[in-house]
Amino acid sequence: MSNLTKRDIIVQIYEKTNFPQKQVRDTVLTTLDIIRDSLASGRDVELRNFGVFALQVRKSRVGRNPNKPETEVKIPERVIVKFKAGKELKALLKKMDIEKLKAK
Repeated sequence: MSNLTKRDIIVQIYEKTNFPQKQVRDTVLTTLDIIRDSLASGRDVELRNFGVFALQVRKSRVGRNPNKPETEVKIPERVIVKFKAGKELKALLKKMDIEKLKAK
């Protein structure tokens, strides 16, 4: 099982709707641009029944360089995106065959 790509999404929407592929591509890219720009401007993105992309500040901390364990490296504070699955997605994930997923 391979990863889902933007191209796969575009093709699947095209096959289900028969809208022109260029129109589907533009719509998908515009949607992803809006999500990216909203996150970059500090807004969380909530997609009902799918999930929430939430911004979280990761505190600065001290790490170690694996090549020189005696050297401490300060890892600066930064913003990350966390995803929290929605109710319907969680229900689908509960039904997944875990052994099949482990075999990847």
